[in-house]
Formats: sequence, C-alpha cells, structure tokens
Amino acid sequence: MQNYFLRQIALWGEQTQKNLKYKSIAIVGCGGLGSNLGLILGSSGIGKIYLVDFDLVSIHNLHRQVAFKIEDVGKPKAKLLAKLIKSRYSEVEIIPIIGSFDQFCAQNIEVDIILDATDNLPSREKIDNYAKKINKPWIYTSVEAWHGQLCLFEKASFASSISISDQKPKGMTAPIVAFMAAYEATMALRYLAGIKVKTDVLNYLSFDKNGQLMIKSYKMPY
Repeated sequence: MQNYFLRQIALWGEQTQKNLKYKSIAIVGCGGLGSNLGLILGSSGIGKIYLVDFDLVSIHNLHRQVAFKIEDVGKPKAKLLAKLIKSRYSEVEIIPIIGSFDQFCAQNIEVDIILDATDNLPSREKIDNYAKKINKPWIYTSVEAWHGQLCLFEKASFASSISISDQKPKGMTAPIVAFMAAYEATMALRYLAGIKVKTDVLNYLSFDKNGQLMIKSYKMPY
C-alpha cells in the first residue's frame, strides 16, 4: 500500500495524509449519495467510517446507487457498502450500523464530522441536533431533478434555515447524485485535512436550460 495515496500526498504532504487515519466520520444513508461518499472517502485514508442505514437494496435504487448490483436486491445497504469499501482499502475501519439514526445516536458515538446522505428533512433535523450535542460539524446535501443544495453546518441552525416538510421529492438522475456526492466528499475531505472551507453557507447548484452550471450562495442564520 506504499503508493496508494501517492497523488494525495503530492497535494498536501505526508503529515496531512498520516493525520487522516486518526479521523472518523459517519455517513447517514447508504443510497445514492451514501454509495458515492463511501467509495470516495473510504479510499482517502480516513481511519474510521460509520455507515448508518436501516434499508435494503431495491431494484429501483440501482440506477443511482453505484455500490450495488442486481444480485444485491433485498440485502442490507450498509453491510454491502462496508464490504465493498474494505475491498478497495483494507486498512480503513468500517462499522456498518444496520438501523436508524436514532439507534446510532443512542450509542453516543463521537465523530469528527457527520455526512448527510438521507432523503428527508426531518432526519436532517435530527442530524443537526446530534451534531450540536457533540459539538461537531455536519454537511447537509440534497438532490432533486437537476439541482442540489449543500451546506457545511457548524453554528447555524438547520431548522431555522430550511423549511421542514414531508413533500414528496421529484425524480432524479444518476449524474446529479454523483455530482453532489463528489461535492460533499470534497468539502468533508478539505475539512478533515485542515484546508479552509466556508461554513454555514447554503450553496444552491442548478443547471439552466442550456446545461450551464449555476451556483448561488446564501449565509445561514444562527
């Protein structure tokens, strides 16, 4: 594994790379966003990763949940994703929690950052509450149609910033899911590596009718 992180070391040096093995994260949700996050960050050198998901693979998941295959339908997402990550980088410690985020919280586990890969706003409010409890940041990410939102919450209140509703989401395509997951992974890795990131700023990304990327940013209230 000597040359595994060669390109990352060229970017930020050996010490930063060594420091990553002492970092821990939780990915909440192992679907479209979570699959991509797990594969990207699981091969980055982070020491410990918790995967939290109670769900099983369904056939309609496969077009955007890149960690799973047709023969995986009906099996636990967290367990499958953990096995795949481990096969790509054996030194990472992967802890799959096949259960709800409430069950994760009940264990009083502290991590350096929590990554939202859920698909509903009430769950994200729970993540915000837990992150505030352990005094750690978390990254909110949502995807719908051809647009997405992301915010690295540190001090701002999620419930005060974003309207909580149970509105049924519109459809989505695999590329926008991968796009937003890559953005979330980049923010998380920069934070863990000690590289500057803006916190408490909601970034809204969308594509216009010509397919051009547009980004708008909004400061979140405390």
